[in-house]
Amino acid sequence: MLSKLMTSALRALPALALMGGLSATAARAETAEGYWQGVQKAGVLRCGAAVAPPYVMRDPATGEYSGFFADLCKEFADVLKVKPEFVDTTWDNIVAGLQAGKWDLSLALNRTPTRAMAVQFSIPAMEYQISLAYNKNNPKITAGAASVADIDTAGVTLAVMSGTAQDKAISAAVKNATIMRLPGNDETRLAVTSKRADILVDASDTNQLFTQSNSDWAVALNPTPALAKQGVAFGLPHNLSAADVEVVDIFLEEKVATGHVDELIKKAVDEVLKGAK
Repeated sequence: MLSKLMTSALRALPALALMGGLSATAARAETAEGYWQGVQKAGVLRCGAAVAPPYVMRDPATGEYSGFFADLCKEFADVLKVKPEFVDTTWDNIVAGLQAGKWDLSLALNRTPTRAMAVQFSIPAMEYQISLAYNKNNPKITAGAASVADIDTAGVTLAVMSGTAQDKAISAAVKNATIMRLPGNDETRLAVTSKRADILVDASDTNQLFTQSNSDWAVALNPTPALAKQGVAFGLPHNLSAADVEVVDIFLEEKVATGHVDELIKKAVDEVLKGAK
């Protein structure tokens, strides 16, 4: 009889162990916390921001941020019911800062394979390509230039923001021209207007602002074949779960589908053009 009881007990052990394991797993699942729940507990959404109008702009007098990606950061903070906090950075450091946990997401990051090995991305808020803006009277620029090869000549200097997707793309494409890497948006534009550089390499919509502000002499070229054509998105921490990434994706899907992102872009463009007058 004792033997039968022991045998029955031994047979029940695996089932009990399994039930115990399931109970422990269930308990952990109930207490597991997503990344954004942690942000909600902290009460603040930290957004890494490098200036690049009309995506991200910063008023030097007040320190206030604007631009359509800054607006999206504020709206995502509203969804989480927390305060947005902008952390000033540069394009050289916007990925490294996200990796180091200095902020929760990076604004206006181009989706590239190299960056995707270091961070995750949301779905794109918009599509982007690189253009070349220059003085139409510059004798160094061949009339009818249509490709990067047409402007890739010795003596031509291209100004680009250091560490950006534009920097990576133009560096891989040119062999003869000189690349002038500068820290910010204002410096690259000043280099072209002061004629220290011949060509401004930047996002096509950003260069459109530049040419509209200097319509008497500035023109822009969207090279064929395209120098780069990428989605612009939120950069997210590399270890973020699929569920946490989906939270951001669902937020952006609605903003894009309803035309709200287009409205934010128009507002940002109008702000830049108004400030240029």
